[in-house]
Amino acid sequence: MKIPFDRSTLRSALERMDIADIAQATIRQSGDIARIMERETGTEFLHLEMGVPGLPPERVGVDAECRALQSGIASQYPNMFGIPQLKEQASRFLKAFLDVDIAPQGCIPTVGSMQGSFTTFLLCSQLDPQKRKILFIDPGFPVQRSQVRILGIPSESFDIYDFRGEKLGPKIESYLAAGDVAAIVYSNPNNPAWICLTEDELRTIGTLATQYDAIVIEDLAYLCMDFRKPLGRPFEAPYQHSVARYTKNYILLVSGSKIFSYAGQRIAVTAISDALFHREYPALRERYNIGRLGDAYVLVFLYAASSGTSHSAQHALAAMFRAAADGELDFVGEASEYARRAKLSKEIFLRHGFRIVYDKDRDETVSDGFFYTIGYGTMTSAELLSELLLYGVCAISLTSTGSRQHGIRVCISQMNRPEQFDMLEERLKAFAQNHK
Repeated sequence: MKIPFDRSTLRSALERMDIADIAQATIRQSGDIARIMERETGTEFLHLEMGVPGLPPERVGVDAECRALQSGIASQYPNMFGIPQLKEQASRFLKAFLDVDIAPQGCIPTVGSMQGSFTTFLLCSQLDPQKRKILFIDPGFPVQRSQVRILGIPSESFDIYDFRGEKLGPKIESYLAAGDVAAIVYSNPNNPAWICLTEDELRTIGTLATQYDAIVIEDLAYLCMDFRKPLGRPFEAPYQHSVARYTKNYILLVSGSKIFSYAGQRIAVTAISDALFHREYPALRERYNIGRLGDAYVLVFLYAASSGTSHSAQHALAAMFRAAADGELDFVGEASEYARRAKLSKEIFLRHGFRIVYDKDRDETVSDGFFYTIGYGTMTSAELLSELLLYGVCAISLTSTGSRQHGIRVCISQMNRPEQFDMLEERLKAFAQNHK
């Protein structure tokens, strides 16, 4: 079957999956649409939708996990607070790459950062009866928006596109001033725009969080992946920017999925500031008979969600944190492969009339990395996503990320064969010829 495919192929896939608005399709739904079309057409698709690590898992983690399993730990329930080795190495890792001091006590293992965000959203919404709302700085990871909807937590959001620098503070304060915001959420580097909030922007967020007593949930899934800067040297400046320097009201989500290519074992750390961990909340005391935030988070919310995080995965993450902090594991250097793939594929898109949507990071060109954003002419997100599927290219819409801009998110992690770049060139050339 020749590209472009007949539109009936796409319509059939959408009907089979009961998707009325493709712009709202989840990451996994988008992938499933492409796989249905692959089977129907017999044509390989370019999967640019899901952030599956495109590098091997770190060997030091695999070896540590195997040793742990062979020691017999699989028969025992894990300690809810986490094994000592992980807590100690997580604290050390955060100091090494963020220059942030968090006691081991506050470094809590979770079943990936997905569980970390799900449980922290729920926690934050119950700290103060007057504050239940989650404020998203968009665009962001689509699933986090789904999580608050599932939990029935109210939320608000704004697109950071027009609110960088000195405009950011007044915009955030316009929400906080209402007195009902429990937490502020963003990723840094940003999924999907790949912008990186600056020190002054993070200082603004931290100052406002303190002033209005809101908690900042900082998603660091792509820690140190701003490849414009020489990050990733343990205990040496420059460090990854973090709001943790500017407020005590923070929770950091640090996952092994992308930085260590360890996505399959679902392991992460939720790192709670020392002050916040020990803070007493009367609402928690009244509801759960546990007032201290850190204890309530672990013994109430995490316990109900999973009864603990796999022993073996904890041993793996502890080993990878240790190796990175010791300078034995250059995870930033290894992850820079994604920047190479992004640069090559961006050039192909631009060559055929596409544009980068979030193209500027204040006064810098946005970094090459795991994601970037693409637009084409006056096409809406739904139109562009639909059209590209007819050319065997799968992505997700920017609409699903909370963005108010038109376009798609491109993830290059699965572009791991040279011939895929040739396929992208050929298909986008055909796309451009048919959309002049």
